[in-house]
Amino acid sequence: MENRYGQIRRFLDIGAELAEGKYGDADGRISALLEAIAQSRDLRELFTAVTKDFDYPAACAAYLKFPASPGAPHGVAYLPADRSRLLAFVFCLFAEFDAGKRKLDDFLLRYFYVDGSYTASYARFADRLVRPFMEIVQGCFRNVSPARAVGEGGFEELLSMIAGERTRLSPFDLPEEEREAAEILLEKLSEAAERHDGGMLRALLTGYRYFLRSFGGESERTDALFALAETL
Repeated sequence: MENRYGQIRRFLDIGAELAEGKYGDADGRISALLEAIAQSRDLRELFTAVTKDFDYPAACAAYLKFPASPGAPHGVAYLPADRSRLLAFVFCLFAEFDAGKRKLDDFLLRYFYVDGSYTASYARFADRLVRPFMEIVQGCFRNVSPARAVGEGGFEELLSMIAGERTRLSPFDLPEEEREAAEILLEKLSEAAERHDGGMLRALLTGYRYFLRSFGGESERTDALFALAETL
């Protein structure tokens, strides 16, 4: 089962793909983004909080202007200055797109028009609406980085190596309190790896290195573990 950090990371990855991807893939990615919110308790709680008492129809009237000015052929979309309201507004827009109540292609040419091109209009939409939305959510979960940005494979390998340490330590004749300390260290290391928190990993591994040295528990495997952590 995907852990809470993995669920948030999945959301961040989909959002990055939505911001950087193509117009033709946008509808599917918006649906996937909303599904990722539904599957994460942390994200559900965030969007429940920001949408509580949020007047979406009033926000549409305030921030979606068509035409942009008298006689203008196209409209313009603004974003709320307040971060919570921005999250609520964009979330509700995405929900409308997903439900078919508002069509993305019409929305792009109405409010983000660039030379009649869906591709260029979508790029403007992604830059002015999707990216600010995702940056605020990322700021709410600073301990979680998008996997696609940091090299997920390295963290997955590190998680496997940390799990292997439990087996490797079994033959050592350690007092019970030291085994408990090792288990706590390995658990915290696993949590940091799951969050892709390289700084915390390296700090914990410093303690783990001294723990191993206290009874001669270092090996080539732990050397590899420490070396990999330095690259993340």
